Amino acid sequence: MPARGTSTKSDQRRRVVLEAAVACFARKGFYGTTTQEIAERAGISQPYVYRLFANKQALFASVVDHVSELMASTLTRVAGEAPPPRSSAQALRVARTAYAVLIEDRDVLMFLMQANCAAVEPLVGDAVRSCYAKQVELVRGLLGGDGEAVRQWFGAGMLDNVVTTLGLADLDEPWARVLSGR
Repeated sequence: MPARGTSTKSDQRRRVVLEAAVACFARKGFYGTTTQEIAERAGISQPYVYRLFANKQALFASVVDHVSELMASTLTRVAGEAPPPRSSAQALRVARTAYAVLIEDRDVLMFLMQANCAAVEPLVGDAVRSCYAKQVELVRGLLGGDGEAVRQWFGAGMLDNVVTTLGLADLDEPWARVLSGR
């Protein structure tokens, strides 16, 4: 049942706007993207975007929350499909594999990078910190509560971001092979 004052149709449109915003913000960031571009991609009017979200900062923060939920569901699903790890090293590999599945979607990867850059905006910064807090707790659970393994996962994830963003797996250069682990 939708929340009071909302309808299933507006909830669906809100989701369409969030998905359109992921793609738009991924390409041009918070500062370079207009709500008009997002509205056009979502197939709605710009005023309707403002009926759904108070302002661009609130929209971006909602997109951070949307991507955070996507991350959590992907990590949980992929980790749940793997055989139970017998060591912390295996658990870390499973968690890294789950993250690799997530960042195959270039829009998600680029949006996450743009979100870090826009964290100076108060509402956005709060949403980004909340996203990290959720991911730390989720990954901590996947890794058996091992704080050092969580730090390794985040560090490896940042490296995976660079490798994926720059297409280093396809680049036959010594430095690219080192960073991509080949």
